[in-house]
Amino acid sequence: MARQVVWSYTATADLEAIADYIARDSSFYAAVFVREILEASHSLSEFSERGRVVPELGNQSIRELLVREYRLVYTIKESNVVILGLIHGKRDLKMLWEKEKQG
Repeated sequence: MARQVVWSYTATADLEAIADYIARDSSFYAAVFVREILEASHSLSEFSERGRVVPELGNQSIRELLVREYRLVYTIKESNVVILGLIHGKRDLKMLWEKEKQG
């Protein structure tokens, strides 16, 4: 069953910030990166369970796809997939998650 892929405000801001950072050196590579992330997210429409469960969170409904050095974090709903964030692999996801829940 195909699901609609929806980007949260936070995830959209994450992608824009990363693209802006890459664009400082190369607008071409920033565009390539954005396209790669968007293609990965769109693939979740048909294959929403392809990502692994986020190990730090231990919640079966929160998964991630690894795209280059980034973690595309999402949750699966009945009719859609919600992209929750795009986090660099070296960042402490558990700490960021707790901070987001408190804020």
